[in-house]
Amino acid sequence: MATNKSAASAKKTPVKSKAEIKAGQKAAKAARKANRPKRFAQIRDAYVLTRERDSKIGIWIGGTFGLTWAICIALGFILGSPIYATVVSLPVAVLAAVFLFSRRAEKSAYDSLEGTTGAGASVLMSIRKGWTTEPAVEVNKAQSMVHRSIGRPGIVLVGEGGNDVRPLLLDHRRKMERFCPGTPITEVYVGDGEGRVSIRKLQRHVQKLPRVLTPAQMREVRTRLKSVGGMNIPLPKGPLPKGAKVPKQR
Repeated sequence: MATNKSAASAKKTPVKSKAEIKAGQKAAKAARKANRPKRFAQIRDAYVLTRERDSKIGIWIGGTFGLTWAICIALGFILGSPIYATVVSLPVAVLAAVFLFSRRAEKSAYDSLEGTTGAGASVLMSIRKGWTTEPAVEVNKAQSMVHRSIGRPGIVLVGEGGNDVRPLLLDHRRKMERFCPGTPITEVYVGDGEGRVSIRKLQRHVQKLPRVLTPAQMREVRTRLKSVGGMNIPLPKGPLPKGAKVPKQR
């Protein structure tokens, strides 16, 4: 009986030929090659944007690469293996230059965001893995706004603006408590000063929040909040202007 079962299972699972395996390998290699230009284009665009605000970024990258490589080669001479150290230290020098570039590019990006409306939403929306962000769910006339993010820690409400953002955030918190009772809600105020989180530390602060919800509970919260809607921009109150028509409901 066991041999019959194994023979039947062997018949059900088709065996790929060598030609099919080679075709699959070629397709995977072609896909990797197609993605390389995109990566290089992204790096180039990031470098161009960073250089607009940091004109010495090229000097910093070249200096870091050269200095790291020189130190490693000098250590190779001291240890009696200069050729080996030259070859091995090359990727180390590249890694050091890339690390420096990423840090300065991040600093330049935050410098460009500081003081702009909706900077908090830009930072939150850059957290892709496990988070969804709805920007400007509450906005007032002074352009103070509340952003809503959903992740494993629950619902995170981020207030951006002056002190007038606090009533907005409290109002939206009440809505969330009504739509998603029992879901943890965290309030974060962006800015400089006591009780606020700077724009540079916002992403790290949100990601460090304790994880409470399971993936299934998180999906349920997202489904419920789809009915709440997104941007809530205040509209002018009062009578309609002369000649204005009320749109028909469909």
